[in-house]
Amino acid sequence: MQSLFTSLNDHNLPYPDTLHPIVVHFVIAMVLFAFFCDLIGYFTGRTQLFEVGWWNMCVATLAVFVAVIFGQFEAGLAEPYDLAKAVLNQHTLIGWSLSGILAAITAWRYVLRTRNPHQLPIHYMAAGFVLTLIVSMQVYLGDQLVWVYGLHTVPVVEAIKDGLLP
Repeated sequence: MQSLFTSLNDHNLPYPDTLHPIVVHFVIAMVLFAFFCDLIGYFTGRTQLFEVGWWNMCVATLAVFVAVIFGQFEAGLAEPYDLAKAVLNQHTLIGWSLSGILAAITAWRYVLRTRNPHQLPIHYMAAGFVLTLIVSMQVYLGDQLVWVYGLHTVPVVEAIKDGLLP
């Protein structure tokens, strides 16, 4: 993929720095905050928090597809070395799956909201908890890619170019 871009910087990107982490942190915050609002609203009866949770899920659902597109693009430019490939592949697979899961849960939430905007069933809350666990797993894998394997960091990019990493 690098042959398509004539001028990649020292991070192996055609733009100043990675965009995937910026967008994906927005998604992470929105999903976690939505679940937190729904949880507090569920246990306290403050149903106006369900509205906050709903809109956070809507925006997160739109943003997750942007995050996946940037993630796929930047993963293609990363030229991962052998040790990082398994983690990157798992992160990619879960990321694509997460976008579908998030869209499905948001669609379910829409149906629930149209029926009764002041109530959420326990099954939805359980799905929100599972979604939170999946997002947490993605955060862990993404952290590994940056902080353990150093993808798109200058020293690792230089080591790959110099042939020091297989």
